[in-house]
Amino acid sequence: MLVAACNTTASNDPTVTGSISQASLGKEFQRGTASWYGPGFHGRKTASGERFNSNDMTAAHRSLPFGTRLRVVNESNGRSVVVRVNDRGPFAHRRIIDLAKGPAQALGLTSAGTGYVSLHRLD
Repeated sequence: MLVAACNTTASNDPTVTGSISQASLGKEFQRGTASWYGPGFHGRKTASGERFNSNDMTAAHRSLPFGTRLRVVNESNGRSVVVRVNDRGPFAHRRIIDLAKGPAQALGLTSAGTGYVSLHRLD
């Protein structure tokens, strides 16, 4: 019983990746293809008005309010990150989220460019 209690403790560190418990996922919101963006947008203003930093744990979503925190899970390898929505997009057909380069690297998506993910709303 002690092991189970330790296993469900959620980390507040947004860079944590790897296997996670169901309790720390949050409510699943959406599944689909994620992509990433960064180099050409670094330093430019996002739709929320803040400056884009390609290393920050941020993302673009078409409709979620700015500031929404999401756990993004790469369904092919189980890695996950927590991101904050601060921009609008993606504008490519059939993609559900655009990640900054930092979270995309943590999820293992940068070499392929896209990956199948689930989004879990945390707030």
